[in-house]
Amino acid sequence: MTSRRGLFVALVLVQVTCAGFFLWNLLVSVFGLAPINWQFHEVIEIGAALGLVLGVAVSIVLFRSMTRHTAHVESQLRAASGAFLEIMEERFAEWGLTPAERDVALFAIKGMTTAEIAGLRDTSEGTVKAQTNAIYRKAGVSGRPQLLSVFIEDLMDGAVSARGRTDQPEVSSA
Repeated sequence: MTSRRGLFVALVLVQVTCAGFFLWNLLVSVFGLAPINWQFHEVIEIGAALGLVLGVAVSIVLFRSMTRHTAHVESQLRAASGAFLEIMEERFAEWGLTPAERDVALFAIKGMTTAEIAGLRDTSEGTVKAQTNAIYRKAGVSGRPQLLSVFIEDLMDGAVSARGRTDQPEVSSA
């Protein structure tokens, strides 16, 4: 990623230099400033034009690379999201949650307050509190943070198993 950033910075500097040359060339023409030797001017102009063309080409390559990377990351995010939902459903079934408790657990994991959950489910806050207590008891946890940590640990264990390692975290090379 650092080499791409360096390439991008170099590309911008080349393009700014080339654009600066063409702007200077225009100012020389408009205001009659002291021109430089025409042969040297032509060489610089050819270099500036090539620099701008190179900038466009490299920009296209970088854009395509970033687009592919973004698609890959979005794909991984969808997979993780699907895995998270799958893990939640497995745990809910394992704990024997009722459909109402499943809804409340899902809303609680999303970070909603008891009042918000009660409003969404059209029940009293007391009912939601009773359901959350039943969920915590069945899950063997004492509150929302621990409930969420159960699923995070499951995801992390699944990631370690998928890599085939249990001793070291994965190191990204990107």
